[in-house]
Formats: sequence, structure tokens, C-alpha cells
Amino acid sequence: MSVTWNDTTPIYLQLKERVVAMMLDGVLKPGDALPSVRQVAADFQLNPITVSRAYQELADESLVEKRRGLGMYVTDGAPEKLLASERERFLRDEWPLVVERIARLGLRMDQLMRDAAPQPETRS
Repeated sequence: MSVTWNDTTPIYLQLKERVVAMMLDGVLKPGDALPSVRQVAADFQLNPITVSRAYQELADESLVEKRRGLGMYVTDGAPEKLLASERERFLRDEWPLVVERIARLGLRMDQLMRDAAPQPETRS
């Protein structure tokens, strides 16, 4: 599997974000084991210390837990906790920029919402 890492963010943070995305998308569920540090390091050609650092950050945030001799597992409540923090981060950091851009472009919210609504399928 080939993965492209960007040069602007440390790889351990990019790896952490990939795991977070997998939790939010339901790929990793509470109680699921994370792939071993060695496996991830081999699969993505990373230093095991880099993988360990990403996993440790997840553990520090109580999103995963270490089970001695067994590995790292997604904690109960991790998806809900992540969703709440991601929503908060979006509203604090990203949404104001979106609103500013909408205003700058002279767009109206009602028009955006109407355009974004799913259109009914037409059958031929």
C-alpha cells in the first residue's frame, strides 16, 4: 500500500489523523484492536518510534488504551468523544473562515442550502 505524506505536518500527526478518521468513519469501533506498531511501521515504511508516538497521543487523549501484551484498543466512547471535539474544532477554527468566504463571494445561506439539498432522482 502506497501512502503519500505531506511535508508540512509531522508524520506521527498525519498517522494519528488517519486513525482518528477511521474511528469517525466507523472503520475502527470501540473494542477494536489497532494494527501493531511493527505492522504499521512495515506497511507504511515508517520508523516504529513514529508509529508509537502517534499511538501514544491517541492514548493520552483516552481514545485508545494499552492492554499489556495485547496491544492498543479503541476505548468505549471514543467515536462520540472525537465527534464532539471535531465539531467544536470545526465551529471554532473552520466555520468562521467559511462564513467569511461566503460573505466575500456575496452568497446567501438560503441559496447555498437549497443548492446543497439532495435532488430527487428522475426516472426515464
